[in-house]
Amino acid sequence: MSVTIYDIAQKSGVSRATVSRVLNDSGYVKEETKQKVLKAIKELNYTPSAIARSLSTSKTNTIGVVVPEISNPFFGEIIKGISQIADEHNLNIILCDTEENINKEIKALKLLRQQRIEGIIITPTAAEHKFNSEYLSTLENLGIPIVLVDGHVEYSNFNGVFVDHIKGAYDGTEALIKEGHRKIAIITGDMKSRPAKDRLIGYKKALSANNIPIEDRYIFYGDYNYESAYGITKEIIKMEDRPTAIFVSSNMMSLGCVKAFYEEKMNIPEDIAIIGFDKLDVLNILGLDISFVNGPTVEMGRVGMNMLIDIIRNKNSREVKRITLLPELVLKGSEMYIKK
Repeated sequence: MSVTIYDIAQKSGVSRATVSRVLNDSGYVKEETKQKVLKAIKELNYTPSAIARSLSTSKTNTIGVVVPEISNPFFGEIIKGISQIADEHNLNIILCDTEENINKEIKALKLLRQQRIEGIIITPTAAEHKFNSEYLSTLENLGIPIVLVDGHVEYSNFNGVFVDHIKGAYDGTEALIKEGHRKIAIITGDMKSRPAKDRLIGYKKALSANNIPIEDRYIFYGDYNYESAYGITKEIIKMEDRPTAIFVSSNMMSLGCVKAFYEEKMNIPEDIAIIGFDKLDVLNILGLDISFVNGPTVEMGRVGMNMLIDIIRNKNSREVKRITLLPELVLKGSEMYIKK
């Protein structure tokens, strides 16, 4: 049988209102009376209902987290960072996976609003939000703090944490150039997304800075997914004047490239060099030392969560906070140029 506030009030000899004030730490209660109530709570093994408490305090201590692909380790790392800070502040998380579907994202946002959450951390899908009035109005009418993590929403001015994708792609491409590569291909992400556009810009800047012509035939448009990179890599392998190196714009696409190389019995970097964007632990587990540009994913989650907490606590502040973190180049040998 569940214990109620009425049971605690009877056992401690006080009113239900007094018990409520002790539970919610609101209003004045004499220390002697407070200790009586706390003793009764302990003896009755009472556990307050989170739902009931939220109704009485108008606070749920719950944050919504919306990501486009929960199976991608990139977002798993971000969620890890978010969870670390949430635990430190005794906050709960409701996690939504939109599967890169804007309609599912809209549905998730509406659901979270109904749950009376206190704020949202979101990585928007790569869809062209600027053409979706329902999406924009849903975000703008949530009435709660929003923090973007590594994703942009056109014609909006939300708080956010981002990575310098231009620098990351520049550094990765330049590392290949320093090894002696001149024929360098790129497999882009979904060009509807800002990170994909920025990574292509960084690639082109690195080539131009080193007086290497930008050739359209070495630019391949992917979509961040394993399957697209696998198919594109098969095309690259068949090229008559194929590149000696590939810069790959995401971790899952790097996996697709590696599978294509393996099937064609091509060795890295002896037959072709590769640098990816974002790490993929499974490659290390398989003993494949693939160089990569490391976006500080866990740190993005931590910074984003701290930012959201700060916004919640300072609701009257109109300052828009946008933080850009720098990526790190991790070279493991797959970028080398092996002359034949």
